[in-house]
Amino acid sequence: MIYTNSDGGARGNPGPRAIGVIVRKEGEILTKYSAKIGKFVTNNVAEYEALIKALELASKYTDKEITCYLDSELVVKQLLGEYRVKNEKLLELFLKVQELQERFEKIIYKHVSRWDNFQQIVDELLNEELDRR
Repeated sequence: MIYTNSDGGARGNPGPRAIGVIVRKEGEILTKYSAKIGKFVTNNVAEYEALIKALELASKYTDKEITCYLDSELVVKQLLGEYRVKNEKLLELFLKVQELQERFEKIIYKHVSRWDNFQQIVDELLNEELDRR
């Protein structure tokens, strides 16, 4: 099975934002990705953007089952239908995730602590991007 960890962050909320993503299989990291993705957006937008990139990258490795780990409880609960998506920009990104889900037979979304080892890797990736001027 393929696993993803994704994280998005903004300095200033809103502020400059970046994402970090890893795609892995049984502990082996298959790919790492990070990028700056804008100047003045919120953490929640960055979290969705990171998940979107994670789904795009994971689709290069499988079309079967994946598990996506995120440290954003809001995004996970929205994707599981526990919270409504009220914000217009988040709704746009939520719908993009729904579209990307069609690439897979099954997706499991799991909230994970920001202190999880793999989550720390994606946090470091995005912070390295934000530290670059």
